[in-house]
Amino acid sequence: MGRKEKFVYNIHTLTYEKVVVPVKTRIWQAFGLFSVVIVTSLAMLAVFYTLFPSPREADLMREIEQMESKYKQMSGQVEVMSKVLNNIHERDANVHRMVFGMDPVDKDIWEAGTGGHTAHPEVDAFKFGGAAVGEALTRIDFLSRQLVMQSKSLDTIQSLARSKTDMLASIPSVKPVREDKLQKTIGTLSGFGYRIHPVYKIKKFHAGLDFPARVGTAIQAPGDGVVTETGWHHGYGNCVKISHGFGYVTLYGHMSRINVRVGQKVTKGQKIGEVGDTGLSTAPHLHYEVHYRGNPINPINFCMDNLTPREYQEMVEAAKVANQSLD
Repeated sequence: MGRKEKFVYNIHTLTYEKVVVPVKTRIWQAFGLFSVVIVTSLAMLAVFYTLFPSPREADLMREIEQMESKYKQMSGQVEVMSKVLNNIHERDANVHRMVFGMDPVDKDIWEAGTGGHTAHPEVDAFKFGGAAVGEALTRIDFLSRQLVMQSKSLDTIQSLARSKTDMLASIPSVKPVREDKLQKTIGTLSGFGYRIHPVYKIKKFHAGLDFPARVGTAIQAPGDGVVTETGWHHGYGNCVKISHGFGYVTLYGHMSRINVRVGQKVTKGQKIGEVGDTGLSTAPHLHYEVHYRGNPINPINFCMDNLTPREYQEMVEAAKVANQSLD
């Protein structure tokens, strides 16, 4: 069967004339039809791959989910590292200020960021995860800079330690009552600052740290020194004072027994007496004070033995709570 032909009636000639379609028109019609087919096919493919991703795309999506989970885990680890580093920095600052009598790393310098420019412009190429990756890299740069400062600070301490052996042996650095002999954990001790007085029931400045222990528990010298005072002290009962030199003096109150005399030299760890309940006390314990150049300072900074950085931080935070003292 041949190709169908199309005729139209010419009202002027009153005859049927054959319709002849120009080649150019036929080409455009064919191109239009082809374009519609292509666009429709692409749209159907896009919908299909959106609803039914290819095996490769499915693998990539699973990998992205795993990477997001890993990134969150890494972010948490970076945060923990930051807290540990800040804890080390705080202990370092206490050592610089209290032990060596020098200024610690300036707080503004320690907390300052890099600023001023984009440290990692390459992450801008990431369309979706660039912000998150950039934030993580900035945080890591910040920690790296703090690690360098902390390393230099510890180098300074190490250098000072070599030249100040006598000073380090003398300055209080261990707890006056062994931790395994305490009736409470170190983190629950009544600390330095304003506390409710157990007898007067009013807020009163508590100049020391209370170590609850059984009567007769050994009290040890926290550093080398010379005994400057022994005997009965109003409020503190049986009391001992030790001068450690370098501006430091320690006081021990409510003792049941005194084992040293005025003028006697003592060494770190030496037994100087026993825990008691003498004087203005409501339970057996040792009241321990540290004075620097005549002023009471927080003894918590001088109880650094056998403590991890985390335990030290917990102890410092607990000692800030305004609970009731034992004297």
